[in-house]
Amino acid sequence: SFTMDTYLFVYDLMQFCGHSWIFTNMIIRFMSFGKDSLADTFYSIGLVMRLCQLLSILEILHILIGIDKSRLFPRFLQIAERIIVLFVVINSQEEVQGKYVVCVLFFLWNLLDVVRYTYNMLARMGIYYLPLTWLNFSLCIPLYPLSVLAKAFAICVSLPYFESFGTYSIKLPFPFAFSIYFPYVLKTYLLVLFIGMCFIIPNLFSERKAHLRTGNIKKKRS
Repeated sequence: SFTMDTYLFVYDLMQFCGHSWIFTNMIIRFMSFGKDSLADTFYSIGLVMRLCQLLSILEILHILIGIDKSRLFPRFLQIAERIIVLFVVINSQEEVQGKYVVCVLFFLWNLLDVVRYTYNMLARMGIYYLPLTWLNFSLCIPLYPLSVLAKAFAICVSLPYFESFGTYSIKLPFPFAFSIYFPYVLKTYLLVLFIGMCFIIPNLFSERKAHLRTGNIKKKRS
């Protein structure tokens, strides 16, 4: 148990450092260069962002082996959404990387994650600061739908480029006569994205209710 708690604390610390660096970098660049900083957000912080999102796949493993008590399906959906949008949509189309929506999306993701990993680190040490608990489980309720809208907008912006360049579209030769037109796949995924949001939002409310009740109980006991 001590070994697992130590491992999870180190994992949360690594994610906190990565997302804090991204978030601080974005703010400093915006304060220094204004709107000019938005267009090259991906080029400045994209590598660290990709590393952090790849590392987050471990959270699914944590749930599967039982060291994290979070619900698997909602967490899987949230991680999968980010991986797909970041690596399939944004990373594969250089023209999309300079769009302002990428900056908005990264800002929302990192704001949520800086708070979440701060809360997780303190929780590993048995520290439950009620205002931080409230912020962690309340901030995601308005920001998650906004991030879904930003993801959807990023996909819509990318569609003309996938249509022009044929990226990921596959056409097999005779006798298979089978083809996959990737813009249709993305349009279908837009529907999946909003269906997933309808599933995740009630889960966010239930988590908020459960953790705030637990936080109040622990505060009274202390």
